Amino acid sequence: MEEMLTGGALDVLTGDYLAELTMLILGRDRLKDPARGYAKTFLRQLETGLGLAKDRGVRIVVNAGGLNPAGLADAVRELSERIGVPAAVAHVEGDDVLARGPAGLRAPDGSGAERSAADGPASGSGWGEGVLTANAYLGGGGIAACLRGGADIVVTGRVTDAALVSGAAAAHFGWAEGDLDALAGAVVAGHVLECGAQATGGNYAFFAQEEIDVTRPGFPLAEIARDGSAVITKHPGTGGAVTTGTVTAQLLYETAGARYAGPDVTARMDSVRLTQDGTDRVRISGVRGEAPPPRLKVGLTRMGGWRNEVTFVLTGLDIDAKAALVRRQLEAELSSLEARGRRPKEVTWTLARTDHPDAPVQEEASALLRLAVRDPAEERVGRAVSGAAIELALASIPGFHVTAPPGKGSPYGVFETAWEDAARVPHTAVLPDGRRVTVPAPERTLEPAPVEEPSLPEPLPDPLPASYGESRRMPLGAVAGARSGDKGGSANVGVWVRTDEAWRWLVHALTVDEICHLLPEIRHLPVTRHVLPNLRALNFVIDGLLGEGVASQARFDPQAKALGEWLRSRKTDIPEGLLP
Repeated sequence: MEEMLTGGALDVLTGDYLAELTMLILGRDRLKDPARGYAKTFLRQLETGLGLAKDRGVRIVVNAGGLNPAGLADAVRELSERIGVPAAVAHVEGDDVLARGPAGLRAPDGSGAERSAADGPASGSGWGEGVLTANAYLGGGGIAACLRGGADIVVTGRVTDAALVSGAAAAHFGWAEGDLDALAGAVVAGHVLECGAQATGGNYAFFAQEEIDVTRPGFPLAEIARDGSAVITKHPGTGGAVTTGTVTAQLLYETAGARYAGPDVTARMDSVRLTQDGTDRVRISGVRGEAPPPRLKVGLTRMGGWRNEVTFVLTGLDIDAKAALVRRQLEAELSSLEARGRRPKEVTWTLARTDHPDAPVQEEASALLRLAVRDPAEERVGRAVSGAAIELALASIPGFHVTAPPGKGSPYGVFETAWEDAARVPHTAVLPDGRRVTVPAPERTLEPAPVEEPSLPEPLPDPLPASYGESRRMPLGAVAGARSGDKGGSANVGVWVRTDEAWRWLVHALTVDEICHLLPEIRHLPVTRHVLPNLRALNFVIDGLLGEGVASQARFDPQAKALGEWLRSRKTDIPEGLLP
């Protein structure tokens, strides 16, 4: 915060504090103390940041309110008085819909069944058994109302990440509901900013090839124009870089198809055009907007049960035989537990062949055999499992050891998505003077239709001609970048190239069948390909790869953050004329 406030000119400083996992953590905090449920980090940053912001005339908009935006707003007022820096504080509420049951809701179990009020309440909170938090993703209307009402600091709960930027821009320019293209442009700019240094070279696939120093990248900022176009840049003298590549990578992050639907507008990602506008300046233009959908996304978190894991280290020769022996021994113990009604409900084995032959370092000679267990009951995943594993220490494979001592089970969470009619979700701006302003749902809505290949605005290009030479077996990353991430139990991986010639090859070569061949783990899952010609990019959505979301830790890489880098390392046939 201090870096952004002192590094150069700003009108509004935004901060995104909420992820799917964060909501679960805040939900557990709220169980312990109903007065909590917000991100305390923001208050620590504001100790020095508030004075700097006031001196420079910068307004602050954050979603750090989490499950208790009113509580955080009060805490900010107390801090303001304590440090002697007056501030007009407002907050946005209405997103927390846990207390009431759904109506007209698309069921989170994926069945597509709809509930109505006449059906009566569901079990648990009304949203399902054991739901801990239920928050609708609000748009930027409440933020805009707070800023128009004179707020220096606006605190929200669960809004879309991009709403922090689009709400501020709407307040500044006076945009109305019908200014769809302008709103869509601001949403796209907000999506670029929401993950901080990920837009300035952080986590960037080509950092080495393009010699970008990301030791300490600066944070991105957007210069937004009245028509919604924007220039992404960063403060002078900060590290990293802003290029069409770094911005493309972030645009592809945690998105799906060509229609990026939000509560205020549906932004057409296939209309986005990026141009380098000078050093560390990338212009975003041409963004088209459509009416938003009639329903809001609702994020549901609940405790899923208990889990435990043991990782056996298998070293040297006969790795497969060693893994088979350990599994036989543990499965015998699990069968004994089953006879006593204590076997865990879910048992998963994974063998990672991280070993190398004739390794000069012991760790490089070792493979990892991982046993993970889950169950609704804590006692079924505790020392009955991990203790049994350790008891094999003197009676199992040669070189037996594990990565951690036996331990208790730990709780895991689940994230689910539901959809609620926007008109039924209260959206209220509480202004600095205490007045409550209702933000109405959009009058005009539109169900987002899928954009079939080829996507807007032009058909697929012709395949690359034979003049580019014979193909060589090379890693995909020799020519393509990738960025991947999570949305609940699904993962997405966006793949892009930097030249028109490479695009002519990629769009025909990287089909759904080919990506399933390159990533065998996804072969049994539904995979959807989306084409974004303006970005020279493909975006693949893989349903179910992450089980019940990041908090459930269903996979070695539970948020699919490195899925794109795994894809780039896989070898495929690439024409020689495209290779560096």
